[in-house]
Amino acid sequence: MRGLFLLSWILAFSPPYSSAGTASDPYFQPNSTGIKLQNGFERVYIQPFGMHGIRVRSSLMRDPTGTELSALLDPPLEGPGGNQGLAYDQAIPFQGNATLRNGNLVAEVSLGVLSFYRYETNGSLTLLTGEYTDTKALQARYYRQDFRARSFSADFSFSSDPDEQFYGVGQQACCLDHSVNKKGHVVDLINFNSQVPIPLYMSNKGYLQFFNMASQGRLEFGPYRTRFVTDEATVVDYYITTATPGDYDSLQQQYTGVTGRQPMPPDFIFGYQQSKLRYYNQTQILDLAQMFHDEQINVSMIVVDFFNWQYQGDWSFNTEFWPDPAYMAAQVKALTGAEMMVSLWPSVEDLSVNYLTMQENGLLATTRDGPGVQDSFAGVYTRLVDSTNPAAREFLWKRLNESYYSNGIHNFWIDQADGGTLGEPWENNGQNPINTLPYARSFAQYFVGTQEAAGKAYPWLHQQAIEEGFRNLTGADPSTATTSCEYMSLTRSTFAGGQRFCSYLWSGDTDSRFDVLAQQITAGVSVAASGISSWTLDIGGFSGLDVDTEYGRQLFVRWLSMGVFLPYMRVHGDRSCSIPPDPRQFLANNCPNEPWSYGEENYPIIKAYIALRYQLVPYVKSLFQLLHETGRAIMRPMYYDFSLSDPVIFNGTAANDPSIVHQFMLGPKILVSPVVIENATSKEVYLPRLPEAWVAQNLSWTHWWSEVNFGVGGSVVNVSAPLDQIPVFYLGSKSDIFAGIVS
Repeated sequence: MRGLFLLSWILAFSPPYSSAGTASDPYFQPNSTGIKLQNGFERVYIQPFGMHGIRVRSSLMRDPTGTELSALLDPPLEGPGGNQGLAYDQAIPFQGNATLRNGNLVAEVSLGVLSFYRYETNGSLTLLTGEYTDTKALQARYYRQDFRARSFSADFSFSSDPDEQFYGVGQQACCLDHSVNKKGHVVDLINFNSQVPIPLYMSNKGYLQFFNMASQGRLEFGPYRTRFVTDEATVVDYYITTATPGDYDSLQQQYTGVTGRQPMPPDFIFGYQQSKLRYYNQTQILDLAQMFHDEQINVSMIVVDFFNWQYQGDWSFNTEFWPDPAYMAAQVKALTGAEMMVSLWPSVEDLSVNYLTMQENGLLATTRDGPGVQDSFAGVYTRLVDSTNPAAREFLWKRLNESYYSNGIHNFWIDQADGGTLGEPWENNGQNPINTLPYARSFAQYFVGTQEAAGKAYPWLHQQAIEEGFRNLTGADPSTATTSCEYMSLTRSTFAGGQRFCSYLWSGDTDSRFDVLAQQITAGVSVAASGISSWTLDIGGFSGLDVDTEYGRQLFVRWLSMGVFLPYMRVHGDRSCSIPPDPRQFLANNCPNEPWSYGEENYPIIKAYIALRYQLVPYVKSLFQLLHETGRAIMRPMYYDFSLSDPVIFNGTAANDPSIVHQFMLGPKILVSPVVIENATSKEVYLPRLPEAWVAQNLSWTHWWSEVNFGVGGSVVNVSAPLDQIPVFYLGSKSDIFAGIVS
């Protein structure tokens, strides 16, 4: 109580609202440049940062340098606190007291313990979270250091309520985790195929906390304590911001205001994207483009997957199978209007034309014990291009430009670049049966540090190699934010701030099953709640779909119907069928994955879904415009819009109830409830109770296919769901949706 009394007294005599705000929405400018807590060998800096935000940095023995890896923009896009270094005007000792306020967020240090409060409109204070204390407990800031280096490991603990809900934390791995509420979970902060954790969470109490650290570790969401664990760091760096409970859009706007916003993608990317594992020669691509042309099916992108090269690390076509890439790209464009995308891997084998140059110039990642081998694939040992090194990024882009971009293939698929190994949490990727041995990942060493300290930045910096190349070719000012994209990269992994690149994330190699189709919904809305709305998946799942079976064909159509309503509509997968592969090349799978490949009875349905996607392009483009301007999520979990108006949504989210978490909103007007059970012909859908403000606008739920009006929601409805009618409901006017009107 002593700390809260002191805080209230201090705030009562704080400066009034700043004139920088408006009369209707005043903004309280920071009343302090920062607080420095010196506690023996520990230094803690607490500073205002962004709108209603505070940044905290803790280090041992010496101050932060300010040059540590960071996803934060300095200065932020919006709000105070930029370019301040380690500025402070309050210095306090061990068990000291101090207060800092920025907007509606208040940081209080009371007897050396840091807590965060929201300043309410009535002048009261609401405790959000604070450093965890108990009669007997580990210190909230808990360090371990062996003094052989500056780095240390640390556990930072924060208070939480037993019934508190936490959302976000990036993309959970395929395929059993169907959670949206992460309370009670432990999240491993290590990237691998389909696992893209981001150390960020939003609370239903109205705050967002982000650990600005690319280190490996864990997030533990216990009943009373939320604990962040870093395996190696020189600074523990985190950011926190607040908004009214239930206002997740404001939290995302404030967070993307300090980490960056998605540039506007090019128009072509909003259409239908065709891919499979794999088109393995130029003739196949030309025949494919001709078929799309003859069948009069729209397609926006055609993708060439892996091993289009001769050796890993060549980053160029094998001319035996791809003799004239420029002609191929031009023909695809002429026949279909589609762009092309090509896959690149980070692996480099010693037979590659680039290996010796990269080795001699230190452009390859190494290992702590020296040899440098990170993994093996396709029967050879490989190393990783060290994209944390600016020189390596420059080298990589030069090869991509020479081999692909200059030949008319402008979009790049960044595959396998999850860091540490060639994309999996084990060694010997693809080397059956030895990849089942319990090898840990290699002790990778990068230009910027170790895998433990910086590994989660590896895919982020690999993305940056493409981003830098795009910007150099267009002559963009490197000091300014990208606002629009001419071309895009597709990545399997990223980190916080990845949304500011001309890039989009897909969910990795998933299993082709109905339950995984459902799981992808929770993965998609979780990563959207983590600031990454530029997201897609493998329609049909990656592995296990047999195109010759009724199960496989039905699953594909159900998955495709959901893909119509995702930020990007992308078909991909390693299909099974009765056609043998081509023995001349590695994994030269001949099984089809095109719209006409899933049975005569399904072909018209597939064509109709693709046509519907193009009708929705203006709406999707408008959603991306809002994302670019404000960070507003596109694929929205149900709690975003309805947790305050409908207790069923609130409680169902808390329990991760499938009837709630297996549906989502595409923007503010479309509710999507995919069929995730084999042979189902109808579905029960929970329609959320609309907020009173929406009811006042005469909004109500209308079934997409039958045009039956179901009112303002708050009940379960049963609708027919044949293969050609995914359960979808809309608000307002369908003509407005087709016109791209989202307000």
